[in-house]
Amino acid sequence: MHRFLLPVALLAGIGAPDAAAQPAADNSFNPAVSLTLMGQHASYSDLDGLELPGFQLGGEAGLPEEGFSLDHSELTLSANIDPYYFGQLTAALASHDGETELELEEAFIETTALPHGLGLTFGRFFSGVGYLNSHHRHAWDFVDAPLPVQAFLGGGYYDDGVRLTWLAPTPLFLEFGVEAFRGGRFPAAADHGGDAGSYSAFVHLGGDVGTSHSWQVGLSRLWADAHERGGGHGHHHGHTHDDAPTFSGDSDLTIVDAVWKWAPGGNARSRSLVLQAEYFQRDEDGLVVVPEHSDTAYDGTQRGLYAQAVYRFSPRWRAGVRYDRLRSDNRAVDPATLADAGLADADGDAQRYSAMVDFATSEFARIRLQVTRSDIAGETGSALFLQYVMSLGAHGAH
Repeated sequence: MHRFLLPVALLAGIGAPDAAAQPAADNSFNPAVSLTLMGQHASYSDLDGLELPGFQLGGEAGLPEEGFSLDHSELTLSANIDPYYFGQLTAALASHDGETELELEEAFIETTALPHGLGLTFGRFFSGVGYLNSHHRHAWDFVDAPLPVQAFLGGGYYDDGVRLTWLAPTPLFLEFGVEAFRGGRFPAAADHGGDAGSYSAFVHLGGDVGTSHSWQVGLSRLWADAHERGGGHGHHHGHTHDDAPTFSGDSDLTIVDAVWKWAPGGNARSRSLVLQAEYFQRDEDGLVVVPEHSDTAYDGTQRGLYAQAVYRFSPRWRAGVRYDRLRSDNRAVDPATLADAGLADADGDAQRYSAMVDFATSEFARIRLQVTRSDIAGETGSALFLQYVMSLGAHGAH
C-alpha cells in the first residue's frame, strides 16, 4: 500500500527491537515524520458539557464542541538517535473555546540497548498505567474517552518524568514498570518543584492462545499528591478558573485492565474481534476549598469501569459498542462545601452507552459515526458524532 511520505520521512521499522543493531550510517537515523488530522461534527440533545457530580474534572476531560470542530491534530517526529537511544516528539494542535492551542504532548528519550530486559524512558510521555491511557487519541476506537478515563485521568495522563521497565525472560509477556512524574498535570495538577508530584507502578501479563487468540491483563497504581488542584464540573475540556474549587491531598488510583483479541490465523486485517475492559478505584483524602466561601476536610472513594467490543467484519469496516459507569462515595465534615465544589454524590450511578461504525479507505484514513446515550445524575441526553482521522507520513502500528 502506498504511503504518502514527507521528504524527511524514513523507512518503516524505526524503533523496532533490532534497531539498535543497525549501523549509525543507516538512513533509519533520520527522523520519521507523521501528521494526523482529526476533526468531527458533534450534535447534542439535552447535553451541556460533561457534568459528573461527585468528580472534579481536569486535564482534557470534556465533550467536543458542538457543530464542526477540530480535534487534536498531531505532528510526530521520531528516530533512533544512535545505537543506544530512540527519541520522539508529539505536538498537538487543537481548538478550545474558539482559541487555537499548541501543546507538547510527548518529548521523550528511550533506551534501546540496556541489558537484562531493562528499559528507561525520560522526558514527557504518557503514563503506562492501565491500557487505554498510553494510546494516542487517533488510535482510540471511539470518538471520546470512556467516562472513567475522563474522570480519573483527565482524558489521558501524561507528564514530565522518568520510567523504568523490566521485561521478564519468561514464555509469557511479563513487564513491570515504575514511574515518577513532576506532577504538573491532573490528577496531581501541581508544580512540586524539585520533588515528584506523582508516582506509579504497573505490571502487564499477556500471551497467545493458538494462532488466533491473544490476551493481556494488567494491574496499575498511581499515587498523586494534589496541591490546590482546580477543576469543577460541566466545563468543556475541563478548563479551570481562578475561582474554581480546589482540592489538596492524596489521590490514589488503582486500575485493573484486560484485553482479549481474536483474529483468524492471526490475520487481523480481514476479520478480528477485540474485547477490552478496565476497572478504576480512587481514594482521595485532603482538603476541599471553595474560594472566598469555606473549606472542609474531605474523604472520597470513587469507582468506575468501562467495557467495549470492536468487531472488524470486513477489511474496511468495523463496528463497536461500549458501556461506561461511574459511582462516587464522598464524605466531608461540611457537606454543604462539598456540594458547592461539585463533589456531592449523585443519586445514582453515571452511565453511558455508545455504538460506532467506521470505514477505512486504507490504514491511513478512517471515517467514524458514533451515537452515545448518557444517564447522569438522573438526566438523560444523547450525542451524535461524525469524525475523520487521517494520517500522513510514516505511521507505526498500535
